[in-house]
Amino acid sequence: MFTGIVSDVGRIESIDGPGDLRVRIGCAYDTATIDMGASIACSGVCLTVVEKGPGWFAVDVSGETVSRTADQWVAGRPLNLERALKLGDELGGHIVTGHVDGVGQVVDVTADHDSTRVTFAIDRALSPFVATKGSVTIDGVSLTVNDVVDDRQGTRFTVNLIPHTQAVTTLGTLTQGQSVNIEIDVLARYLMRMEQVRGQR
Repeated sequence: MFTGIVSDVGRIESIDGPGDLRVRIGCAYDTATIDMGASIACSGVCLTVVEKGPGWFAVDVSGETVSRTADQWVAGRPLNLERALKLGDELGGHIVTGHVDGVGQVVDVTADHDSTRVTFAIDRALSPFVATKGSVTIDGVSLTVNDVVDDRQGTRFTVNLIPHTQAVTTLGTLTQGQSVNIEIDVLARYLMRMEQVRGQR
């Protein structure tokens, strides 16, 4: 379980594959405090630590995960990192599971005073679960949805990135056409399942 509050920006140092990948990620964490088998969200993808050393840890990424997440599994790519929530930790964002619901695309990046407004396009299947003033996770970052627009092409929604978010996450370098990991709010996920079951009756 995570909060969507990024605690470090790591970088992919190496990848061994193809197929299932062994990904080594450089980080600023004191890896002596990271247990083998611990969960770390890597740009919104919950992964298990299988190896570690000073200033780095490694995870195994299955072919299934690669096929269902953004195009981020390349050497040199920066990743938003968050260690798993512990009992007693501050819940500063919202409840995040690290299970990606879909991949979105950046369609517009616009300066808005000191902040930046970013518009994303998502698949129609996720449309009912992204709501104005609701929570959404983009590449592991907890954000509030500003507005949502549905049209024939699908759904677009906009978020506002304050300077702090741009400085301490990878979202400050988003560009038009870039793919991102989308996780809907966990309550919306259960509502989605309820609707699916209701439709089978």
